Amino acid sequence: MAITSTQVKNSASVVQVAVGRYLDTGTVAAFNITTGFKPLYVKVMNNTSGDDLEWAHGMAAAAGHKRVAAGTASELTTLGITQLSYGFTVGLDLDINVTSEQLTWIAIG
Repeated sequence: MAITSTQVKNSASVVQVAVGRYLDTGTVAAFNITTGFKPLYVKVMNNTSGDDLEWAHGMAAAAGHKRVAAGTASELTTLGITQLSYGFTVGLDLDINVTSEQLTWIAIG
């Protein structure tokens, strides 16, 4: 049996965590969140619908693992989360990023 394992540590000597909320009552679009660090993990939860989207280091830009409250899961290759050197971008996935629906996010670096 062959095992391949990789690990990435952040460049800081401590774990960096940022948590916040986002609400757009206008026309929704992709948006950037500034955390002040390059996250290795991001989760965005739609508090209204119960849907969520996760991205982890090693996943492609605009990707994510999406779970909807109805119980289905899917892998996004577009409109997901993109890691930035100072935070992340949340794409315009219409289950997650919806007008007047409260989002909660967490980023870990």
